Amino acid sequence: MVKEVITSPKTGDSCIHVKHSSGLDIYICEMKGFSSVEALFGTKYGSINTMFRQKGDKDYTTVPEGIAHFLEHKLFENEDCDVFELYAKTGASGNAFTSFDKTAYLFSCSKNYQESLRILLDFVQKPYFTQATVDKEQGIIGQEIKMTNDNPEWRVFFNMLRCMYHEHPVKIDIAGTVESIAQIDADLLYKCYHTFYNLNNMVLSIAGNISADEVLAICDECLKPCEDKGLETVFPEEPDTIVQKELIEKQPVGASIFNIGYKCTDCRSEERLVKSMQASIAASILSDASSDMYQRLLKDGIINSSFGTEIFTGDGYFTVIFSGESDSPAVVRDSLADEVDRMIKEGICEKDFQRIKKSTYGMLVRELNNVESVANLMMNSHMEETGPYDAITVLSEMNCDDVLEFMKTELKRDKLVMSVIEGM
Repeated sequence: MVKEVITSPKTGDSCIHVKHSSGLDIYICEMKGFSSVEALFGTKYGSINTMFRQKGDKDYTTVPEGIAHFLEHKLFENEDCDVFELYAKTGASGNAFTSFDKTAYLFSCSKNYQESLRILLDFVQKPYFTQATVDKEQGIIGQEIKMTNDNPEWRVFFNMLRCMYHEHPVKIDIAGTVESIAQIDADLLYKCYHTFYNLNNMVLSIAGNISADEVLAICDECLKPCEDKGLETVFPEEPDTIVQKELIEKQPVGASIFNIGYKCTDCRSEERLVKSMQASIAASILSDASSDMYQRLLKDGIINSSFGTEIFTGDGYFTVIFSGESDSPAVVRDSLADEVDRMIKEGICEKDFQRIKKSTYGMLVRELNNVESVANLMMNSHMEETGPYDAITVLSEMNCDDVLEFMKTELKRDKLVMSVIEGM
């Protein structure tokens, strides 16, 4: 077992990273004075991971879309009882989620974290699938897929991704399709489980009112050593170009909603973190409530207070998204493109840059005083191959020219798409 203390050079905050003998990476943050505990047990396995192989495999295995999400649902059932019943006895609140690039099982509690941690580590390592329970789940998830297909916010987002990406599976709903999940059986679930739920591909992150020694003792007790099987995932080759400039769909909505996005160059690890921070500052400078463009569009009745931005990145995809409600989304899109061109030509106002930078820095520091945020930060940074406190360091070293260079290289008109859901 290899143990190290990771400390932020900017704030002095610290956490413990342990490479456990079982193969699992463990992150622990003792937060004295806090009353709650948050724990996540995650695997680097999400909806985009549909092609993979392990050492010794000649060919890649391709599995149906939506199987990572399906597996998450089924893992909560074991041969004896429902996991939520076990958490109820300890007073913990359990949950799980599947995203595009990860699946995580979690609990939060204010007492008895030791027993809740044992429950978490136990059930995630004990899969139990039968064809009968798989058949039942297909109907349940099928209904979930139909419900999300009727959700305007969900539709406008995926329509935007389909405008951007030719081949990358990020454009497919996390839950898959009714047709794709119909191909899932118990054997396929076990294959995916034993491939991606190998402890060498997983991470445990726990923060709050805890003892590191107690956490590690429970891990020694519960973790089952795994051989690293050299997991390799692959994605279809994705062209640099977009698929189409816009997609407009009609649904029974009260107000038209839009997602406007730039398809940016994919990158990984530290480079992705740096570019994500640059993208976040650039997007905020463009769309912050105090920006000239925001105030102009708001005054003209083109946008309302729902207007916002998001940086959406992962393995093989990187986008800068602007979203909101508008009866004239094309005006918003053209205003964004014009404002980017103006800033590239005239430069970014240093005062605006410093204001957004300080605001973002303050937000990052405040999150270090939130148990849930710290636990998620440690898990996410590990999966992204960066350190828990690297974002604060990257931001502190960023200057106005870095953000302007990001705009020049990534926010290009030929990479701009617009998705709209408008009323019928």
